[in-house]
Amino acid sequence: MSLDITGVCPAPFAQVYDAFEANFDPASPGGGELGARFSLAIDGEVVVDLMAGHADRKREVAFGPETLTPLFSTTKAIAALLVARLVDQGRLTYDQTVASVWPEFAQNGKAQITVGQVMSHQDGLSGFLDEVDPAIWFDWEATTAKLAAMAPLWPVGSASGYHPVTFGYTAGEIFRRVDGRTMGTALREDLAGPLGLDIWIGLPDSEHGRCADLMRPTAFPKFGEINDAIRAAFMTKWAAPGGRGTGEWRRAEIPSANGHATAHSLARLMGALASGGTLDGVKVLSPEAMEKARAERIAGQDLVLPYQISWGAGFMRNTPNFFYGPTADAFGHSGWGGSCAFADPKTGVSGSYVMNRQGNELIGDPRAVSLIKAAYASL
Repeated sequence: MSLDITGVCPAPFAQVYDAFEANFDPASPGGGELGARFSLAIDGEVVVDLMAGHADRKREVAFGPETLTPLFSTTKAIAALLVARLVDQGRLTYDQTVASVWPEFAQNGKAQITVGQVMSHQDGLSGFLDEVDPAIWFDWEATTAKLAAMAPLWPVGSASGYHPVTFGYTAGEIFRRVDGRTMGTALREDLAGPLGLDIWIGLPDSEHGRCADLMRPTAFPKFGEINDAIRAAFMTKWAAPGGRGTGEWRRAEIPSANGHATAHSLARLMGALASGGTLDGVKVLSPEAMEKARAERIAGQDLVLPYQISWGAGFMRNTPNFFYGPTADAFGHSGWGGSCAFADPKTGVSGSYVMNRQGNELIGDPRAVSLIKAAYASL
């Protein structure tokens, strides 16, 4: 196999290099990469940064340092951080009701749902069971109004049920009602711009040429027995945005699903959460607010994802699956197809994996897991 791997990988991390190379083998558990990048940081400083393959399906454009990759649900880690910053600033608490900042949300028995329950997927709004135009997701006001009017699909607080798309609108509307800006604007103005991070929610046309082409999964994820929560989340023709084309998708601000970033920038941003809350001297989040954000809010069998999951306030906690290394303190988020970003405050380690050939694992993609295991074995 002829593979041009570029980037940085010091000798002590040779196992990471080997794991990254192995992921491009078609016989590997992940089925072989098209293009990918893995970045690992210690105390916010990137020490491993590997990339290889192609950014396009024709295999003519190299997957390089400027390549932007769609993150899908890894975007939720950024949304969780933005809400945590409001908590840090004393402008919001996880225990207050959503209706206290978004009064319309109180409809249909949702008056007592808390911000923390929304952030940990307990509010019962995993998707729309009744038919809607898939283009509704491009209309923020229409989508949030429909969510505000909706009745929960299960008893609130009884279980988590992953919200693949709706989470971005509920968390994003809470943020907008408190802050006045959209999450995409706040990310750009408060974090990405000042820190020089190539992370976007709502991608301007000027950046579209850097985006990697996606190869969709060859098989549908395995959910097990289908219930209404799963059906609303994934199984309808309107479960995800549609009908507007790739350009419109990239421009939209959907804080649950359509972030774009480089692995290098994600590893650095998560590095702030792994090393005391600051990056390059800029406060990202206080240690106290980070503890609140990653504290367990509910754990057990998720009603949508076929996993036992421990949820923080928007973050997936590393227990009980340990997809983000061997440390129970680690947390982060994974995205459909295989991307992920994580932080480990116990060791100061953070990292991110992005790729453009999507697998069918909902979380815990074997390609990312193998890289993270190799990274920890090298420490």
